Amino acid sequence: MQVQSEAKPYDSINVTPMLDLAYVLLVVFILMTTASVQGLHITLPKPSNKPPTERHDLKIVQVAPGGQILVNGAPVTLAELEQQLSAAKARDPKMTVAIKGDARAPYAAVIAVIDLCNRLAVNMGLVTSRIGT
Repeated sequence: MQVQSEAKPYDSINVTPMLDLAYVLLVVFILMTTASVQGLHITLPKPSNKPPTERHDLKIVQVAPGGQILVNGAPVTLAELEQQLSAAKARDPKMTVAIKGDARAPYAAVIAVIDLCNRLAVNMGLVTSRIGT
């Protein structure tokens, strides 16, 4: 007597349990990644309460809307600005230039002043204001 089996061979593989496992691993990965980023501690430098004892020369260079260059309020050309900055740097090697470019000033004029400060190796900073003020 022979027993006949009614079972059919499998034609396809059920991937549902494999997808469930993949989704669980993805969720665990996302949770662990965000938890590690939130745990980042940074020690920021603290400002000093004592006033600086060194005083260095400060030149304020303004670029007006028409492209005119002003040094401490006096109009100068780019060549005159170079002479003044060279002389000031010879007197005080740690002098600083504050560049105030008007929003309506030609961009090329502001870049020319920045390039001049870079060429003379002068410390410089750009003066900005808050939006809306």
